[in-house]
Formats: sequence, C-alpha cells, structure tokens
Amino acid sequence: MLLGSSGAGKSDLALRLIDRGALLVSDDYTQLVALEGKLIATPPATIAGRMEIRGIGIVVMPFTPSITVRMVVGLGDEVDRMPRPSWRTIADQRVRAIVIDPRAPSAAIKVERALAQFLAECGA
Repeated sequence: MLLGSSGAGKSDLALRLIDRGALLVSDDYTQLVALEGKLIATPPATIAGRMEIRGIGIVVMPFTPSITVRMVVGLGDEVDRMPRPSWRTIADQRVRAIVIDPRAPSAAIKVERALAQFLAECGA
C-alpha cells in the first residue's frame, strides 16, 4: 500500500509497479478492514478499476477486488540509508512499513526487494 500526500508520486510509482506485475486494488481511496488477523484492502465500488494518471485523466485498469496488505510504503524525499525495521498499526493490524523516494528510477525495484525480503524473513 502506497501512502503519501497529493502529488507525492503515488500513482506514478503504482504505474511502474503494475508494469512490473503488481496488482491495482484502488487509486486515491482504499477501504481497509481487519479480518482474521489480516489487513484487507478493497476498492470502493465507485472507483474500482479506475486510476487517475496525471496528464492523461481517469483510465480503466485491471484490478483485484481484495488483497492482504503486507507492507506500507511511505513516500518521502528524506530516506534513511540503513533504516531499522519499522511497523505501522492500521485497524489494529501491525504492518511492515518502509519509506522510499518515489521519484528514484529504482523505486519500484526497491519496493519489490523490500517486500520480498520481509516475506522471506517472516516465512510467507
């Protein structure tokens, strides 16, 4: 799940991740619920399968109707070189959290590597 202020680069990074095989759940607003010890993300019906692409407008995109949130990616300009593992609590569920600069050419790869490393560490 990508988090950041308006104009931070969420949609641009999401497009790069989708191009590399990630799945869109929703753009701009996501419904989150705790279910059986997991944080589940779903799109609101009114925006399901739609994404705003700056400079193009609203486009129809393939999407998944539900997914377990495994990691929260905060978007920021100041990133620690060697960060300690951190977590964020959402809907009483503890989720791994990282911060990256979304404008870096390697941002999508960093998100993929961080998620892969976390999943390997927790045996998922």
